[in-house]
Amino acid sequence: MGAAVPTLRQRLVSAKLFVRHGLCWPTLALLPHLAAFAIMLLTEWTATAMTAFALAWGILNFFWLALTRRPILSGVLSLSMMTVLVLLSQLKYHVLLMTANFVDLMIVDTDTVSFLFMIFPALRWIVGFSLVVLLPVVVIAWRLDPFRMHRLIATVLGASCLGGLTALEMQFPMQPFEAWYGGNLVSSFARSGVDAVAELMTRGLMQSAAFAGDRLNSVGNTCVPTAKPPHIILIHDESSFDIRVAPDIKVPSGYGAHFKSFDGKERNFLVEGNGGPSWYTEYNVLEGLSARSFGRFAYFVTRIAAGRVNRGLPTALQRCGYRTLSLYPALGAFMSARSFQATTGVQRFYDQHDLGARELEPDSFFFDAAARMIAEQHEHGPIFVFVYLAANHFPWNYRYRPDLMPQWKDLGNVAPVDEYLRRQAMSAKDYADFLARLKREFPNESFLLVRFGDHQPDFASFLIDPTLDDNGIAQRLMAYDPRYFTTYYAIDAVNFRPVDLSSALDTLEGPYLPLVVQEAAGIPLDSSFAEQKNILFRCNGLFYGCADGAEARRFNRMLIDAGLIKNL
Repeated sequence: MGAAVPTLRQRLVSAKLFVRHGLCWPTLALLPHLAAFAIMLLTEWTATAMTAFALAWGILNFFWLALTRRPILSGVLSLSMMTVLVLLSQLKYHVLLMTANFVDLMIVDTDTVSFLFMIFPALRWIVGFSLVVLLPVVVIAWRLDPFRMHRLIATVLGASCLGGLTALEMQFPMQPFEAWYGGNLVSSFARSGVDAVAELMTRGLMQSAAFAGDRLNSVGNTCVPTAKPPHIILIHDESSFDIRVAPDIKVPSGYGAHFKSFDGKERNFLVEGNGGPSWYTEYNVLEGLSARSFGRFAYFVTRIAAGRVNRGLPTALQRCGYRTLSLYPALGAFMSARSFQATTGVQRFYDQHDLGARELEPDSFFFDAAARMIAEQHEHGPIFVFVYLAANHFPWNYRYRPDLMPQWKDLGNVAPVDEYLRRQAMSAKDYADFLARLKREFPNESFLLVRFGDHQPDFASFLIDPTLDDNGIAQRLMAYDPRYFTTYYAIDAVNFRPVDLSSALDTLEGPYLPLVVQEAAGIPLDSSFAEQKNILFRCNGLFYGCADGAEARRFNRMLIDAGLIKNL
């Protein structure tokens, strides 16, 4: 009892001081809510978004009230969390052009944290300083807050806000593409939480059939090609597609040659992302599976698949004696790329740091690195190299490396088409030089090269059908209109004739590209790829697009039953 007297006296003295200076406890308790209201006005754009913000603010406050019973402390903690969320969401949008999602909390991995600290070294000091400042504020608020709320009341009110947010999202569901618009930071995070929990409870992280009548045979540890296999180079051609599908675009002479294979054919490649998510196609061509099978979790596909999906093109090639390498233009922690590619069977992963690459290197930089590695290792057996290019990455609102193509003349297209075409011309030249180098430096070695465009550039959706407004384009994207998801894939060879092109259909969905690579190289298919070839012909080149995803879900179940997909 004696210890409580000084504490009570201190509170009374503090209260008198606040009143003397024109302040009072109710005013102090109101300040966090006024600050949150200001954040809402600055960051939320629509009535639905503001309503979701208010409900999320209520959930946070009543959560802390149920734990602490102190309104001032709850307001301080809620405001701190809200501020951190807004800042992190803005940071994520700056790096990835997508706001923070509730799934970012569900899938917190060391790769993502290390990536953030790597690209923003000052973030460590900011986090540390924020904790130092916040801790004494929390202690003071805990000791001096004179108000109390009953925990049961706080719990009921918090549950009511949660119910209101759920009902709001069910009535006015947020579309996945809204996260690319940049605003509505808190409301988007809160609404994505409702969607993510609902998806997780109904379908899980990855969609799969409840039962598959057929089972895969055991995948052996080795395979024996009938002839000496070629070195395989798989080239990720950033943001590249034949822009002539858009009306009234002027292109340079000989433009279409880059999209043709050795046999003169131009083949269409159906990808699963538009305008930015290269890692969707990375998942397609390395795993031979669909990112769309992850539903609302597709954006996180490489982070989810890392360590869980143990099947892929590099793994299949390893069985046949290949050494598997990957050249990556960003930091390996980005979207858990290093961990994900190791899961697919990549033995040596070289990221931006390993290669000594700057922020954006021309394609020749990565082709030179590939040639050096082939020269160093080709005597030890066949090599698979995944070359991830970056020179044609956005933005296209400035002249990238004007010294590399000084003879270029703009063609009079709307911005940024001419710069995009210039970078495509640079890519075509660098690729032609690379082919010539392989022929010159490795006259006794054979090579199979397969290139693909990972997605269309972000501005292409406004050019393909100029009559559509933003809403019309969004509807086409949600419906997976193939006009917005078609790029190209091409097959070339040096000192080699592709063995079997039966899988190389004129139009092919991304997950089938590993089949094309293996059969063109003369590699025997394991049981999982043999089954996928049956799906290829049954669905005429479609994978997830076949039977509204039923074939992909069935195949996922077969891989789960075979132990090639775990914990999904």
